[in-house]
Amino acid sequence: MPKATLPSKDEVKARMTTIEAWKLPKQTSSVAPADVWTNADQDPVPLERRTWGSWAFCGYWLSDLLTVATWQTGSSILIVGLGTNDAILIMFVSGICNMIATILNGHVGATLHVPFPIAIRSSYGYWFSYFCVVSRAILAAFWLGIQSVGGGAAVGQAITCIWPSFATLPNTLPPSAGITTKSMVSYVIFHLIQFPFLLIPSHKLQKLFLVKSILVPPMAVGMLIWICVKANGVNAILNQPATLTGSACAWAWLAALTSITGGWYSLSVNISDFTRMSRDSRAHLWQAPFIPGIKIITSLFGIVAMGAGRVVYGQDMWTPLELIAKWEGSGGRFLGFVCSMLWVLAQVSCNISANSFSFANDVTSLFPKWINIRRGTILCSLLGGFALVPWLMVSSAYVFLSFMSGYAIFLGPMSGMLTCDFWLIQRGKYDVPGLYDPEGRYRYWHGINWRALLTTVLIMTPLLPGLANAVSPKTVSIDAGLKNLYNISWLYGYHATILVYWLLNYFFPAKGVAVVKTIQASEDEMNVSESIEVAGGTSVDGSVEEKKVSATEKAL
Repeated sequence: MPKATLPSKDEVKARMTTIEAWKLPKQTSSVAPADVWTNADQDPVPLERRTWGSWAFCGYWLSDLLTVATWQTGSSILIVGLGTNDAILIMFVSGICNMIATILNGHVGATLHVPFPIAIRSSYGYWFSYFCVVSRAILAAFWLGIQSVGGGAAVGQAITCIWPSFATLPNTLPPSAGITTKSMVSYVIFHLIQFPFLLIPSHKLQKLFLVKSILVPPMAVGMLIWICVKANGVNAILNQPATLTGSACAWAWLAALTSITGGWYSLSVNISDFTRMSRDSRAHLWQAPFIPGIKIITSLFGIVAMGAGRVVYGQDMWTPLELIAKWEGSGGRFLGFVCSMLWVLAQVSCNISANSFSFANDVTSLFPKWINIRRGTILCSLLGGFALVPWLMVSSAYVFLSFMSGYAIFLGPMSGMLTCDFWLIQRGKYDVPGLYDPEGRYRYWHGINWRALLTTVLIMTPLLPGLANAVSPKTVSIDAGLKNLYNISWLYGYHATILVYWLLNYFFPAKGVAVVKTIQASEDEMNVSESIEVAGGTSVDGSVEEKKVSATEKAL
């Protein structure tokens, strides 16, 4: 992969005057056919860049889950009327669900070393896979914005700790903006802080994760201890009762579970973007205990803080920054500044690990002539950070949970399709060069696998009325059955997709797609790749040269 360099003065001048100057030089791919425009960022990760071991994945999840947004997730469950016991159980079950799908789909990248936009072509088809890539990219951009709102709030609190008058900065923005002048200033400063970190190459991110893993957890635990002492223990805090009862409580419980699980289901879809950098195919398995463990611990901070706020201050405090605002005196303000900046680090780290890099992988596969990983991360910052006005998404707990649950209807089927295709249909054996060839074995019918298309339509259609109702409850009314189905959209979407897609492939198997062993991108890879016999199905020669699939078979 070529080393990135700064553009020359002439190049900068050209880019200011013509679009053609932004075109990337055509790179020679180790996998894609010569007539396919691609770049090295989409190729299978070479051996020298597979630097992620077991602890790197543990640090990754600390980076992704120890954030202001996760803190808010736990407390937002209490705001909608559920109790602390409900919130803790929801976070645990959600973590288990996320873990199972993430481990299963992570094995795709760990064994094939290809990113999500390439891996998804096996199940959806070369061109239909772009639907998944675009959907995932939109979600990544939204999440970068949401995490940036938390980062901007942390910057604002840090500035207030130094200059208290900043808290009363006059607002010159209209109410329709949905944000104050103070918040916008803080938000822009956060993006300026974050920008240099967006340029770090993905295989060098472990150091950033390590710094966050060392500094942020002790700070969060310290804040938790402080509020517990302030509330004279945790008994009153952990016994916040639910205000809902009966069926209303049950369906609110399922709706919250769907929201929380769906909000992090995106990583079960594109986890290959990171597991592709594994040193071996088992390094990513260490994620298993960390995903539910870190998720429940981090959200517990928000749950305890919310309960403590009600006990000590008589108000809902659903972010850690609201606790910091209660620290008075010069010593308290200094400590508040340090903690606020550590939360800034937490948000920056999460945006890089979970959002900007994932978005960059997606848009690089869509526009390889114009965008590489570095440009993609910058574009994500501009699009997700400003164009999508993310501060409107986190304006209330209801809006926050509605947004998270809405995207579950897209992510559940995608995640289920990946799981089913890798483990049940292809049995873990792929033609890696074929994934890069628009005329290869994964072309199906005009680049569309009709089995995936039909499965997607069948699974998503019953959920669309529920999505419309969630987005606009005052104007769209639906019956209770459709609403309840939407409340379990992730559970229904993931498992129903696996069943329907498997049945379609069982009764109508795609011809000329199955291989007896994985065809890697190079001879070195082929020598070390694992071979597992295909149980049934069409037997195909496993050599790289085997691409003579008839037009009829491709169409099917």
